[in-house]
Amino acid sequence: MPTLYSFAVKNIQRKPLRSAILIASIALLVGALIFSLSFVMRVGQSIRKTSERLGADLIVVPTGARGATEEILLENKIKSFYMDRSIMERVRKIDGVDKITEQTYLVTLSTMCCSVPEAMVVAFNQDTDFIIKPWLTEVLKRRLERSEAIAGYESAFNIRLGLVEVDSKLFGNDFRIVGALDRTGSGLDNAVFIDQGNLDAIIATGKVKLRNDQTSVIFVRVKQGVDPQKVAASVEDTIIEADAMSRKDIGKSLIATLKDVSRIFSLTMALASLLALFLVWSIFSAIANERSREVGIMRALGAKESHIVRLFIIEVLAIALIGGLAGALLGTAFTLTLGNSFGLLRNLASDLSILDRAGIAIVGSLIGTLICLVGALSPIQRMKRLEPLIVIKSE
Repeated sequence: MPTLYSFAVKNIQRKPLRSAILIASIALLVGALIFSLSFVMRVGQSIRKTSERLGADLIVVPTGARGATEEILLENKIKSFYMDRSIMERVRKIDGVDKITEQTYLVTLSTMCCSVPEAMVVAFNQDTDFIIKPWLTEVLKRRLERSEAIAGYESAFNIRLGLVEVDSKLFGNDFRIVGALDRTGSGLDNAVFIDQGNLDAIIATGKVKLRNDQTSVIFVRVKQGVDPQKVAASVEDTIIEADAMSRKDIGKSLIATLKDVSRIFSLTMALASLLALFLVWSIFSAIANERSREVGIMRALGAKESHIVRLFIIEVLAIALIGGLAGALLGTAFTLTLGNSFGLLRNLASDLSILDRAGIAIVGSLIGTLICLVGALSPIQRMKRLEPLIVIKSE
């Protein structure tokens, strides 16, 4: 005995070209939604993760190096900049400062000095460090010795690090890479880390433009209950040679860009959704006109309004499900294959997880389904109110 589901399937197959156009439209809309949501979410998530995992409340950098620091932490860029190490003591004396540590950024040049690809080498002070040490303690379970290095998560693959120790030459000095850090979600994943005690030997080679009394970045932890923004303001007011960023300030320029991109995406998606809504409405209005006699006969034979509504809802949901699934696959494929063609995404330190992508695909499919239902609602309401005798006589 035929059921509402079998009727719905036959009705969809009755006009295959029209059904295919509607399914393709929903698929394209869902695919575009997924791509735009993935873009916005990936940038925002990268900024948030880097901020959360940084381990410091403030970053103090040379005046004018704020943008370069963000590029290192967020976008995997390779940069170097320096300031006098004496600034550390001046920062330490500012009210609200609890702990400080430093990092010195060196840029390798594979054609000149090193047996690794171009990368950033980070020299850090193991006695005061609270940025690298948590990961170092888990992986190596001891201090780095002189002429030893540990690779960031991504650098480990660049250097082709295996389970054994690897010898590399950095700035004319031999180093043994003794391990790889876990992923931090920041640009530091692309660095190679060495103890600050190696700097004298590196500087002596003359291969870096660095003096013994210079450093690159000062990381600051403030005392409990102290507002990092106020401490940052104090640093900039008292130390003209330095800029200070709180964790909340990291990525502000990217966030501003992201908001502009989000507005563009939102407007584009709103217009595309409105277009899809009108398309669904027009197609189901045509279906309603074509099948008014059929509905009248069904009503005359005893079908209730609820039966008519359920029949067309099943058709709408079937089309939305097929289109949503195709769109989810299409949108996810676009984000995986075309996403990294955008410089902003290609340089981000972190990517979306499988669960994130699945969640975005589900949200995009649900939005596509909702648009289908809303677009078909008016024609369905009109059809369920048809008077059977009047429709049959009019035919």
